[in-house]
Amino acid sequence: MVLLSLLVILFALIISDLHGLPWFINVSERRGPGTVLQSFSFNCSSHTPTLELLSVQPPTTFFNTPSLAGRQGIYVGKVTLSSSARLDALAINHYELQLQYTCGSLVEQASLFVDVQRDPDHTQCAGRFASPAGEIIQVPETVTPGARLYTLLLPGLETQGAQVNITSAQDPPYFLGPFSINEKGWLQAPSQGLKGQASKVFQLQISVSFGQGQSCKGMLTVKVLPAPSSQVSFLQKAQNITIPDNLDPGSEVAQVQAKGYNLRYEICSPVPSPLYSIGHADGVLRTTSPLDLAGSPRVMATRLWVKAFELLQPWANAELEFIVNVQSVNHWPPLCFPALLVTQIPETTPVGTVLSTFTCTDPENTGTALDYQLWFHNPSDPASLCFQDRVLEVNATLDCDTPGAHFQHTASILVLDGGQPQMTTEVPVQVMVTLVNEFSPVCASHTFRIREDARPHTLLGSVVGTDMDYPHNAIEYYNLDEPTIFAVDRLRGEVHLLGTLDYEQQRLYKFTVLLIDHGQDWDPTHHLSGSCTVTIEVEDVNDYAPECEPPFQELTIYTALGQTMEVTKVSCWIPQEPQRLDFSYNIVGGNNESRFRMQGAVLVHDDPMLGPPWREQSCTYELLIRVADVGSSIPHLSTTATIIVHLDPWRASTVATSTHRATVTTTMTPMLMTGIEAFWKPEPWFVVVLTVTTVLLLLALGWLVIRLFQGLAQLLQAPSKPVQDLLLNRTDDDPGPSRVHFFVPSHFFPQEHFDGRAQDSRTGRDYLFNTRTGAWCWL
Repeated sequence: MVLLSLLVILFALIISDLHGLPWFINVSERRGPGTVLQSFSFNCSSHTPTLELLSVQPPTTFFNTPSLAGRQGIYVGKVTLSSSARLDALAINHYELQLQYTCGSLVEQASLFVDVQRDPDHTQCAGRFASPAGEIIQVPETVTPGARLYTLLLPGLETQGAQVNITSAQDPPYFLGPFSINEKGWLQAPSQGLKGQASKVFQLQISVSFGQGQSCKGMLTVKVLPAPSSQVSFLQKAQNITIPDNLDPGSEVAQVQAKGYNLRYEICSPVPSPLYSIGHADGVLRTTSPLDLAGSPRVMATRLWVKAFELLQPWANAELEFIVNVQSVNHWPPLCFPALLVTQIPETTPVGTVLSTFTCTDPENTGTALDYQLWFHNPSDPASLCFQDRVLEVNATLDCDTPGAHFQHTASILVLDGGQPQMTTEVPVQVMVTLVNEFSPVCASHTFRIREDARPHTLLGSVVGTDMDYPHNAIEYYNLDEPTIFAVDRLRGEVHLLGTLDYEQQRLYKFTVLLIDHGQDWDPTHHLSGSCTVTIEVEDVNDYAPECEPPFQELTIYTALGQTMEVTKVSCWIPQEPQRLDFSYNIVGGNNESRFRMQGAVLVHDDPMLGPPWREQSCTYELLIRVADVGSSIPHLSTTATIIVHLDPWRASTVATSTHRATVTTTMTPMLMTGIEAFWKPEPWFVVVLTVTTVLLLLALGWLVIRLFQGLAQLLQAPSKPVQDLLLNRTDDDPGPSRVHFFVPSHFFPQEHFDGRAQDSRTGRDYLFNTRTGAWCWL
C-alpha cells in the first residue's frame, strides 16, 4: 500500500513536471562540450519511451540528441552540448530547442529555452577570423612597407593584455620579410614591402593568448594584387555603328572594352546624354529613350565620346569616339485585298479559270514594287493552282474521280516588300472542289437459275453496278417490275426470292433493276440512273410420282415349252405433268426363276428350252414392278405396280382321230376398292380457343360453387334473433282481430320523437305515439 502511494505521488510529480513546460535555463558561454543543460524524468511502464530533438532555432550543431535511460518504467532524459559547441554571448545569446516525448500513444512536445550568459573573464576568437575558412584581405603590391593591413577585433583584447603571435612559417625564400602583428591586433606589412609579390597568397595562422591559460586561433589570408597600370587604352578604334529605330529603351547598342586595371566607363560628351547611357563597370552602351526619327530628326546620327579610367587613379584614362547612326526600319507589312480567299469550285472547272485577283500596297511607300510568291501547304499538290500577275488561276484538271485526287487545295500567297527588314504578308487561300455527277451507273444483265423448290428469302445472286463518279459505286438498286416474287436489296443489289415457284406454271421470269447513284454531286437532288435486265430460270424439280392404271393386275397365261410371249402392258403416267412420258420399268420382286422381263412397258414371259424342268402343274408369280420417271429432273420419284401371273402349261387332248391345241387366255380384270376413313382435324387456333374457353368456364363454375357454400354457412351460423318483443301483441280476451298492435321496443327507434301519450282502451296500458309518422311504443 505504501509503494502504491509512492508511485501515485511520483506520477503526480511527473505529470506536473510535463505540464510545467517550457523550461528556461541560463548557461555561461564558458561551458564546453558535454555540459548537461537540463535533465528530467519520465514514467512509462508499458512502453519504451523516446525523446527527440525536433529543431533548434537558430540552427546550430551545438546540441546533442537527448539521451534517455532508465528502468522499471522510470526514465531520465538529458540535453547536453555537442563536441562542436562554442557558445558566444556576443554572437548568439538565445537558443530555442523543440523537444518531443513519446510513450505509446502519448505524444507531448515542449520547448527548452537556453540563454547564453556573458562571462567577462572568458574571451575567445569570433567572427570570420575564427571560422574554418578564415578572414581574407586583398592588398596591392605597392602598399607602404610596415603599413597596417588588418585589425583583429576581439573583446577584451586591449584590457586583458593578450599576446598575439603569427604561428605559421614565414621564412625565405617565399618572401624577403615577414608580416608582423602587435598586441593591439594590428597586422602590418613586411618592412621590405610587397613589391614583386603580385598575385601571391599568404596564409597566416594567428594565435591569441589571454590570461588564466585562455587562448584561441584563427586564419588570415592575404592576397597581393598587382599595382594599377598608368596606361589605359581602348582595344578598338573609333566606331561607326548603325542601329534600327525600333529599339526599345534599355536595348543594347554596343560594348566598349579598354585595357587597364579596375576600369570604369562614362560618356563625357554630350553631357548629359539624352539618348544613350553606358554601364560603368561593363562598358555596355544602351538606349535610354525611344528613337523616333519622324518626331526628332537629330536622332539620325549621334556623336559620343566614351572615357575609360582607373577607379583608383582617375587621371589614368582614355577616350573613344562613337558615332551611332539610326536607320528607319520597316514597320508595316503590305496590305492586300482580299486578305483571305475561301472559295469552292466544281471539279469540272476548266484550266485557266480565274479564281481571284489580288491588290496589295505598301502603307509606308506606295510606289514600292512588291514580290508575290505562291506557297502550297501540301507538297504533293503543287500544280493545281498558279499565280501570275496578281491573278490566281486553275492550273490543272481538278477531277475528283481519279485515285489520289484532292478535294481541298490549301496555299498561301506571300507578298514581300523591299524595306529593311523585309516585311511579309501572308494571304491564306483555300479552294474546295465540289463533286459533279458526270457518269450514270451501269450494270450487266444477269441470268440466275433456281430450283422450283427453293424456299422464300433464298439468295439467287447479286446485281453488281459500277459508277465512275466519286465516291465510286455509291448506288442504290430498285426493282421496277413490282409486284414480283423477287426482291432486290437496295444497298447491296442482292436478289432474294420472296414467294414460291412452280416449274409447271412458269419457267422464266424477267424484270428490270434500276440503278440510281447518290452522294456524288454537290446538289443532293441531282442523280443519274441506269438499268439492266435480270432473268430468272426455274429449274424443274420432280414433285409427283407416276401413277399406274390399274395399280394391280391378276392374269392367267398358258405357255408352251421354249416360247416367249407378252403378258401385259403397264400403263403409267403423271396426271399433274401429262407431258412427262418417259419412265423406266424394272421388276424388283417375285421374279424368282427369272422367267419374266420388262421390255419397255411390256411384261414378257420367257420359257427357255434348257431351263429348269418343265412344270406340269400350274404356278403363280406375284411380280413387283418399279416404275420411275427419267430425265434431268431430280429427285427421281417412283411407284410400284403389282401383277399376279398364274402360269398354266399346255395340255394335249386326244379326241377320236384328231388332235387339237387350244390356247385359252383368261384376262381377269382386278377390282380396286378404296376405303375412306373420315376423321376430324381442327385448326390449331380452334384448339387453343376451345382450351382457353373451357378453363374459364371451369373457373367460373368453381367460383359459383364456393360462393354458394359460403352463403349456406352464414345462414347456418347466424343466431336466431329475439322475437319476443316483435310478436303480435294481442290480448287473450280479444274476440277477433279487430285491432292488432306491433310492439316495438324503444331502443329500435333511438332517434324517434313521440309527441303524444295515450291509454289503450282494452288493456289499459299507456303508450307513446308520433302524430306525424304513426309510430308508437308501450310504456
